[in-house]
Amino acid sequence: MKILVVGDVVGENGVKKIKEVIQQLKQKEKIDFIIVNGENTAGGMGITEKLYKEILEIGANVITMGNHTWGKKEIFNFINSPNLIRPANYPKEIPGKGYITLKCNDKKITIINLIGRTNMNVLSENPFIEVNQILNKIKQQTDIIIVDFHAEATAEKIAMGYYLDGKVNIVYGTHTHVQTSDETILPKGTAYITDIGMTGPKHSVIGMDIKASIKRFETTLPERYKLAEGECKFNGCIFDINDKDCRIHKITRINQ
Repeated sequence: MKILVVGDVVGENGVKKIKEVIQQLKQKEKIDFIIVNGENTAGGMGITEKLYKEILEIGANVITMGNHTWGKKEIFNFINSPNLIRPANYPKEIPGKGYITLKCNDKKITIINLIGRTNMNVLSENPFIEVNQILNKIKQQTDIIIVDFHAEATAEKIAMGYYLDGKVNIVYGTHTHVQTSDETILPKGTAYITDIGMTGPKHSVIGMDIKASIKRFETTLPERYKLAEGECKFNGCIFDINDKDCRIHKITRINQ
């Protein structure tokens, strides 16, 4: 089995980019299952129902979120949609679900979405404790477990990788919009990468207009968030899974 995970899709042009690339990858690499982080799709912050449906039509099986989950208020109208998950360690009273189990090629695949607590400015529970509680519920009921850890600090992400080594099949980071080159199989068999990167404007500051971004840093004055325009890049990873023991035997980064 081959699982494709796509890095934070930024803006509507980012959605157009995944449509272009995913169609090619599905044919070339024979992709079986696709996970897309969609929290930045609608103008850079949040997601709309229209974009949610469009990404599913492109071929995504699951859409994960992050700190901009509530960026577009209409999400409350579809937050309980079957293929949409938000960080599981958000406060319990918040709507939506933090993980989902789907079937693919006679395997049950569980995807868990978590958010970090270091420099994220989001009210959340401890992701380490939360994921452990989830695993205690589901570990006997699923074949493959994948974690999208939406976090800022590399140390927090790396710690999560080792914490879950041998407990889940894949841990990958999202949020920083910069793809890291540290993909590896950890000692107990879990596939790990600190951040899978961004799918969005190529010439930008993590998706943001360059001039507007520089002005914020140069003057320290508030500057309205503005998406960059122009050519988009595609970031993600393909994880090859052995069908017999569900262990990852290959990780391929995509940066195009």
